[in-house]
Amino acid sequence: MSRLTHVASGPYAPPAPARELTAVSADGARLHVELHGPLDDPAAPAVVLAHGWACSTAFWAAQIRALAADHRVIAYDQRGHGRSPASPACSTEALADDLEAVLKATLAPGEQAVIAGHSMGGMTVMAAAARPALREHAAAVLLCSTGSSRLVASATVVPLREGRLRTWLTRRILGSRAPLGPVTPLARRILKYGTMGAGSDPHMVEACARVVHACPRKVRHAWSQVLDLLDLDRGIRELTMPVEVVVGTADRLTPPVHARALAGALPYCLGLTELPGLGHMTPVEAPELVTGKIRTLASTHIPAAHVEESA
Repeated sequence: MSRLTHVASGPYAPPAPARELTAVSADGARLHVELHGPLDDPAAPAVVLAHGWACSTAFWAAQIRALAADHRVIAYDQRGHGRSPASPACSTEALADDLEAVLKATLAPGEQAVIAGHSMGGMTVMAAAARPALREHAAAVLLCSTGSSRLVASATVVPLREGRLRTWLTRRILGSRAPLGPVTPLARRILKYGTMGAGSDPHMVEACARVVHACPRKVRHAWSQVLDLLDLDRGIRELTMPVEVVVGTADRLTPPVHARALAGALPYCLGLTELPGLGHMTPVEAPELVTGKIRTLASTHIPAAHVEESA
């Protein structure tokens, strides 16, 4: 069981995609993409899901299951994660290139979608904010549990006051090269403390542990260095489409201070939702709420023009 890359049953078991494809990024990196839902139904709105650091498409299993009934759901593995091969290029520019490649490979010219990003997935959207493909295809955006800068200094994984010592310790914990090893009871407790709320159900913790522990050690470390130096504050102002922000009040990796800063800086912020007692893994910890927000954004902001033209 320790080698499973995701849980095999229950609401967090990833459903089989209707189709799979490979998107090729600007530098040649190959990205695994999954398509779910009624792919041939032009009336089904499109949703694009970008997962976070050390995760994979399996992280979005609950959203995919719920939305695929009447949405065309596009989920992809960030480079080096899941089924996308690792690449020597690890940067926010590479993340933006990858998202552009996925949008171009899966959406028709002019077709719009809701783009939801969790953690590093949200940072991907910010990094791509000024890119032509994002401006063409993003009808609205959902940012879950993410931030634009000062991630290590603001993280509260280490229970000390903010300052040099806490930052130093946090940098070494998050940037560790140590393998995570098998998913054991101790591993679950550690992951729950660092990434989830105290009230998270065991099946939620198990689902997240399987996904995170499946991330290759070298990939996890390489991207931790990118997150350590992250500065996407300028990208926030470029997100001119409607954006909604979600965060858990007990998020230790991207505490609410980040979400509040995003909400204050976004040109068109629809609102900030703070979820009491929830941690960093909001799509898993509050699946119905996150799914509901994606569904509402799609029904409200995706224009019907391309649907009528295709009919």
